[in-house]
Amino acid sequence: MAIKCEITGAKPKRGSTIHRRGLAKKKGGIGMHVTAVTPRWHSPNLKSKRVWVPELKKFVTVKATARAFKTISKNGAYKTLRKAGVV
Repeated sequence: MAIKCEITGAKPKRGSTIHRRGLAKKKGGIGMHVTAVTPRWHSPNLKSKRVWVPELKKFVTVKATARAFKTISKNGAYKTLRKAGVV
């Protein structure tokens, strides 16, 4: 299954890690120097949970980000899942 949030549509983003060497000038050194820029992926914080939907009187399994679960608790399960097209 894809690494994608069913509610917000968040998916992995391409980024990079910067490797630095040296001591900062503020700390008495001669400065920081970039030695390498390595590509990496930033993954969304996906969780798979069963959400109770009172209007349907059943559980729905949702694979979503932690932020999406906060949205569900704020706006209600049925309204949020219907808007996302899950139910």
